[in-house]
Amino acid sequence: MTELPAPAAAPPASLPRRAVPALLGYAAVRALVLAVLAVWSAARGRSAYTLLTARWDSLWYARVAGGGYGYEVRLPNGDVHSDLAFFPLLPWLERLLHAVAPLSYADAGFLVGLLASLAAAAGVFAVADRVYGARAGVCAVLLWAVLPVGVVQSMAYSESLFTALAAWSLYAVLTGRWPTAGTLAALAGLTRPVGVAVVAAVWAAGVVSFVRARGAMRAPGASVVPRAPARTTGGPAEPPAPALSPHAPTGTHAPAAPTAVPGTPGAPPAPRAPAWRRALGMLIAPLGAAGYVLWVGRHTGRGPLGYLDVQAGWRNGFDGGYAFARFVGEKFTSFPSALAGLGLITGVVLLIWLYVTGVRARQPVALLVYTGVVLALALCASSYFGSKPRLLMPAFPVLLPLALALARLRTSRAVLVTSALAVAAAVYGAFWLNGSGPP
Repeated sequence: MTELPAPAAAPPASLPRRAVPALLGYAAVRALVLAVLAVWSAARGRSAYTLLTARWDSLWYARVAGGGYGYEVRLPNGDVHSDLAFFPLLPWLERLLHAVAPLSYADAGFLVGLLASLAAAAGVFAVADRVYGARAGVCAVLLWAVLPVGVVQSMAYSESLFTALAAWSLYAVLTGRWPTAGTLAALAGLTRPVGVAVVAAVWAAGVVSFVRARGAMRAPGASVVPRAPARTTGGPAEPPAPALSPHAPTGTHAPAAPTAVPGTPGAPPAPRAPAWRRALGMLIAPLGAAGYVLWVGRHTGRGPLGYLDVQAGWRNGFDGGYAFARFVGEKFTSFPSALAGLGLITGVVLLIWLYVTGVRARQPVALLVYTGVVLALALCASSYFGSKPRLLMPAFPVLLPLALALARLRTSRAVLVTSALAVAAAVYGAFWLNGSGPP
């Protein structure tokens, strides 16, 4: 009897289809967070929507959207809080939505934050899926959603918008789409000062790609390394990212080796774009941040360093972490506050350990540079210390080691862990936003 040929293997699902479980899980967490916030706020006689759209930085962004730059507050101690400290992309988007739809600037900011948070979740998944596979990608998105300060992702703040631009810029680097990476990096540079982290990541990966290309050309007897079959994603060809097999026996999932991506030591090379495209991406990347900083310098008449003067009026600066270390040290003057000091030290040590774990796991250089700069700017700045957890939120690659650990668990255990973290994040977020200080 003639044997029938084995059926052809189904092509791998496209990136949007693979991202569906992650986005559904993310939306569920956001719904829980907002529901708990609504109940908590109503019990205190407050409006949850006002807390999300019309307090603290949200007011500054809406004011810029409505009247442009030029507003400042002079405090009795001599400090000057100028709206020039707030980068313009979010106010521009708020103004655009206000012009085309019956939305107030606050409403527009909330809608931008909502859509940007979904785009950010998709970007986090894309990066993690590219490096470690779809299961780890889902876990990375859920961990980012259940951060204790995750409620900020639903506010009329710029964190979600920035994270979306940063994540997709990093993904574009990892897949060899250099002009796209540079454009997104430029937009990230128009969103927050930490946009320099995205620029640094694009430049670092670009320099590595040029150095390796030059080394490959000079190597004696160099031969062309055959590429792996491309994944069907509807975009440029790219090697397939190994995933944690959903068909493996329960409890035996093991993390896959990193995909061939630019900047991964010892990994097979990713599809290499022409040199002019890599150079173009690197040239575009800093235009956003540099353009705004130079405009502020001209607007204030203080030259290229004018933006630093603006930040100094908010008591923001970079002191290598001295002010933060002194703040932590002051917590040990009494027993109750000493517990908070220990918690802060534990948190910083955990962040450093996770980052070092990523280095040892040979994460792509773009991720390592981006994460390192975000951590350094957040931990070593002399800014308002209560905002540091929020400032650390865009450093999502630091969650990848935890995502891999979560992905190794049985599905039931992983769901239980993330559900417990989601409840804790929802309660903490409601408590936090109903407090007196800014997030």
